[in-house]
Amino acid sequence: MEFDWSNLPFECDCSLTPRDIEESFEDPFAVRLLPDSPRFAVQARFFNLGKSASGVGVFSVYRTNGKQFRIIYARPFVPEEQFFYQRKVNQMLGQ
Repeated sequence: MEFDWSNLPFECDCSLTPRDIEESFEDPFAVRLLPDSPRFAVQARFFNLGKSASGVGVFSVYRTNGKQFRIIYARPFVPEEQFFYQRKVNQMLGQ
């Protein structure tokens, strides 16, 4: 995976590093969603919920051309996202 980190359209939360964000996309349990809102669908924006290797939950909004990922926004999980992510992991593991 290749990421475009030039001219970020947001200020990265000081608790997240670009490495944390990249690792959240490599999470085998990452949940990727295509929003059903027309506002996001026009510009083909996607959501990713994943964890870094250090266990930090990261919510990201991104665009991709299939080869390169452009992060539009990223922040740590809020409690609802942590719950959703864990529920999906449990479903995948059959628990």
